[in-house]
Amino acid sequence: MKSSEIFTERILKDMNEGMLKSWLNNTLPEVMSFFWCVILALLVFVIGRKVIGAFIKVTEKAMTKRRTERGVQTFLLSLLKGLLYVVMILIILGLFGVQTSSVAAAVAALGLTAGLSLQGSLSNLAGGVLILLLHPFKVGDYIKEDSHGNEGAVSEITIFYTKLKTIDNKIVVIPNGALANSSLTNYTKSDRRQMDLTFGISYDSDIKKAKDILRNLAEQEERRLQDEAIRVFVRELADSSVNLGLRFWVPTGEYWNVRWDLTENVKYRFDEAGIEIPFNQMDVHMK
Repeated sequence: MKSSEIFTERILKDMNEGMLKSWLNNTLPEVMSFFWCVILALLVFVIGRKVIGAFIKVTEKAMTKRRTERGVQTFLLSLLKGLLYVVMILIILGLFGVQTSSVAAAVAALGLTAGLSLQGSLSNLAGGVLILLLHPFKVGDYIKEDSHGNEGAVSEITIFYTKLKTIDNKIVVIPNGALANSSLTNYTKSDRRQMDLTFGISYDSDIKKAKDILRNLAEQEERRLQDEAIRVFVRELADSSVNLGLRFWVPTGEYWNVRWDLTENVKYRFDEAGIEIPFNQMDVHMK
């Protein structure tokens, strides 16, 4: 091999070794720094999740000890959990050198864009705040949403939605914005309800005897609120019946049981007394 070729190979070898060494010297610290940032980020995420979970549990126990309403607890805990996760994400971004001010500016810009596209979600958030401030209902109340007829016992109030449990154990999810901006009926807000029943008898039946039967049944009802009066009256002279009204008060929790039992007992007593309950009839003539 010629001396010139040997010299050229040596130069190329020195250049390659120098370039590789220079590249390693410049790149390796950055790679190692990024690697350790990833490790620290994972540690912060794992530890942060446990700390947030423990903090949420302690806060929930403190709220329960102070007898805070369950709906308020659910709403505030979900909101607090979201804020803590945002703080943890900002800490993780800071490990990678992302400036908090830059993140805040980006979040503000994204918030404006998201606010325009997620008006419904923001409306639900505002509706949840209004529900907790105005207290039209609370967890455990039985409500009916008048717009769509959804009804059930309130099982949970979250940031965006309220969950109802129906009598057949189905879960109905309603946006808070819809509940805050429409009428609803709360059946269990008060601790007492008035029993208001109507019973139709024929025009040939004895009105006085029928009224005495209704009054006696109401007086014998042990679940009735004894401090409230019983009212029995002729509500209406209808086309084919005399409609008698019966009113008295019961505890809210006993309303349906009393209503069902009383309706059944009225039928038995009317039959025993010979009081006719008119019903629609159809005569069919065949040629």
